[in-house]
Amino acid sequence: MELHRPGIGYSCPHSFWLKYALVTPNQLTAAALVVSYWVDAERVNPGAWITIFLSVIVTLNCISHKFPSRIEFYVSSFKLVIMLGLMILSTVIALGGGPDHDRRGFRYWSDPGAFGAHHHHAHGLLEKFYITCSTMSSATFAYIGSERSGICHFPNVQKATSRAIKNTFYRIMVFHLLAITLLGMIVPQDSVSVAFNSEANHEAAASAFVAALYLAGISVLPDLLNACILLFVLSIADYDLYLATKAMCDLSLKHRAPAFLSRTTSRGVPIYSLGVCSSMATLAYLNVCQDSTVVFGYFVDMVTMLGLLTWISILITHVSFVRARRAQGIPDKALAFRARFGLPGTCLALVLCLFIAVTIVFDSFSYEAGTRKFDAGSFIASYISIPFYIILLIGYKLAVVNSKRVLPMEADLWTDKNAPEHESVEGN
Repeated sequence: MELHRPGIGYSCPHSFWLKYALVTPNQLTAAALVVSYWVDAERVNPGAWITIFLSVIVTLNCISHKFPSRIEFYVSSFKLVIMLGLMILSTVIALGGGPDHDRRGFRYWSDPGAFGAHHHHAHGLLEKFYITCSTMSSATFAYIGSERSGICHFPNVQKATSRAIKNTFYRIMVFHLLAITLLGMIVPQDSVSVAFNSEANHEAAASAFVAALYLAGISVLPDLLNACILLFVLSIADYDLYLATKAMCDLSLKHRAPAFLSRTTSRGVPIYSLGVCSSMATLAYLNVCQDSTVVFGYFVDMVTMLGLLTWISILITHVSFVRARRAQGIPDKALAFRARFGLPGTCLALVLCLFIAVTIVFDSFSYEAGTRKFDAGSFIASYISIPFYIILLIGYKLAVVNSKRVLPMEADLWTDKNAPEHESVEGN
C-alpha cells in the first residue's frame, strides 16, 4: 500500500503551471536588463534581445523534452563554482585584500546603513518597518521554486527526497545567507550610484556583485561576471519554459486541460503545450513600451504571489493529510517520508506565508524625501493572482470533479497498488 503525496498536483495544479508560465517572461526581462549593462535600451530596444533569447529557449525545448533539464544541471554546477569564487573574493575584499586595500569590515552596516541617512527622522521607525516589509516580495521571489525538491522521479523515493531537501537547506544556508552577509560588508546601501557615477544603464542593470567589483577597483571581472549572469538567467528561462510545458502536458494527461495539449512529437516534446507556454512568454515584450526595471518588478510581484499561493496550498493539504492520517490511526512508519518539524512546522510555515502575502502590499509604496507614494500598478501585479487562483480552484472543484468536503475519518488516503512510487511521499 502507498500513500498519496498531497502537494502541488493535488492543491491547485493550474496555479503551479501559471507560476512557471509567468516566470519565463520574467527571466527574459531579466536577461534584457543584464544586456543593458553593455548596450543601453535607447540604443537597442529590449524587444530585440527578447526576440533572440525567446527564439533560443524555444528551439532548445523543441530539440528534446529532456534537453533543458540537462543544460540546467551543468549550468547549475558551473554556477556553484562561480558562487564559491565570489564568496572567497568578497571575503578578501572585506578584509582589505582588494586593489584599493580598503578594509571595509562591517563599516557599511552603520554608514550608510540599511536604510540610508535620509530615513532618520521623527517617524523613522515606522517607515523602516514599511520599507522592510516592502522587501518581502523580492526576498520571497529568491526562494520560489524550492518546492521542486519534493518532486522526485527516482526508484528510491525516501532517500532521494531526503537528500534533495537537505541539499536545498544547505544551499540556502551557505549560498544565500552567507552571500547576502558578505554583500552587506562590501556593498553600501547606495552602491550603484557610487560604483558607476550615476550612469543610467549601469544603475539599471548592475548586479550587487558587479557593483562590489567596481567599488573594489577590480577591472575586467565585472564584464566576465555579467556574462556569467546572462548565461545563468537564460538557462533558468529555458528550464522554466520546460517546467511550464511539462506542467501543462501533465494537466492534459490528467484531464484537467484540453486533450490535444498532451500530444508529443517523435522526440517526446509536447509541442502544443510548448506553443501555449511560449505564447505566454511573449508577455516579456511589455519591455518594448515600458522601462525594463518596472516590468521586471511587476513580474516579480506576480510570480511571488503565485509561489506563495502554491506553498499555502501545499501546507493546507499537508495539514489535512496529517489530520486524516491521525484520525484513521495510520502510523508514522507507514510513510516513506515525514516532514522534519511535523505539523507544528507546517502551521508555522503557513502563518509566515500568509503574513508575507499581506505585507507584500508595502511593495506598492515608494519613499522619496520622507514622503510615501502609492504605485497602483505594483499593487495590481501583486494581488491579481489571488482572484485567478480562486477562480481556478473553485472552478476545478465544482465544474470538473464536483468535489465535496470530506471528514478526516472518511478520507481515502490509500492509492492503488500500481500507483507510481514517486507520488507516495508526504512532503511540505
